[in-house]
Amino acid sequence: MSKSFLALVLLDTPATPDMVALAEAIRARHPELPMEVEGGGEGSARRGSPLIRCGDELVAVMSMPAPIPEDPGLWSRASTLWPQGKAIAAQHQGHLIVSVLGQNQRPLPTARLTTAVIGALIATMPQCCGVVWNGKVARPADLWLDMSSRSFAPYPDYPCSLWVDILPFRSETGIGAVTMGLSAFAEREIQFETHKLPLGTMINKVDGLAVYLVEHGAVVKDGNTFGGDARERFTVRHKNSDQFGGLPVLFCSDGSAQ
Repeated sequence: MSKSFLALVLLDTPATPDMVALAEAIRARHPELPMEVEGGGEGSARRGSPLIRCGDELVAVMSMPAPIPEDPGLWSRASTLWPQGKAIAAQHQGHLIVSVLGQNQRPLPTARLTTAVIGALIATMPQCCGVVWNGKVARPADLWLDMSSRSFAPYPDYPCSLWVDILPFRSETGIGAVTMGLSAFAEREIQFETHKLPLGTMINKVDGLAVYLVEHGAVVKDGNTFGGDARERFTVRHKNSDQFGGLPVLFCSDGSAQ
């Protein structure tokens, strides 16, 4: 499975990053990551290059002097964890596009690297006010600055919640949660419905399965089960969601518990 992510860093005012300062910030935050700025010596040519080399990968950072396209659904989803997001999005004046270049990208390493670069951008640019991950998940800049420091942490401690949203909803029989953004790692989202579990427990179960799939990819097949122990197992079904516009999901519910 190959995947290149596209991240948009919202700016209060248009600005171009200093790539040398960005390189220094990446080295300070992630000293284990070999990297350099593409494009000549340490002078203006390097500062003007939009590319930074991290290990064997090239990351592009492009400055755009305009707001990102409007997406009401994105900001509606973001409001659960970021109530101010819609207002900030309405006021921002520029953005940065950040993406790892090349073919046959592996999702998790690509997400880790992109996240590390974005965290360093936020650390060096006070204009940064938010991040939109792959068109699906919006989070505030201060949360990204904090959580991106764990970009290369071992499973399960990397910042999965920057890449995957978990959205609660009311179902016909109780409550549910659906993910947004997981399909980039595992080909499908999760839709979990329950009439037995409290909200917090349900969210924890969805989060645990989501992080597992971010780590391992599309390994859960139709009819597989998951759960904490033999007394509490949920059967997973591959289907197109009846509630979310035919979204391909891994569907789980109390009614399929074994």
